[in-house]
Amino acid sequence: MTREKKYYSKEFKIKAVELSNQQGSLLTVCEELSISRDNLKRWKKEYKDGRFHQSGEKVKSAESEEIARLKRELYDTKMERDILKKAVSIFSKSDR
Repeated sequence: MTREKKYYSKEFKIKAVELSNQQGSLLTVCEELSISRDNLKRWKKEYKDGRFHQSGEKVKSAESEEIARLKRELYDTKMERDILKKAVSIFSKSDR
């Protein structure tokens, strides 16, 4: 007995996740929509991670955007520090 593989649209997955969030019960939603519990759990994780954004782009949370901004700022600061170290070493050599 082989199972036929089912493909679900992104819209269906989003609606299923939103329905399960509203009702709070995975099993009820799975029974109503005739989908497996594992699928719905995976879709909920993907939805939370931002993989179902309408434009296809990942949705970034405010925290992840702040982390990215701070990483860029840290990188820039390190570059400035390294440049200043080199400048100090160059000027200190010419004083000798």
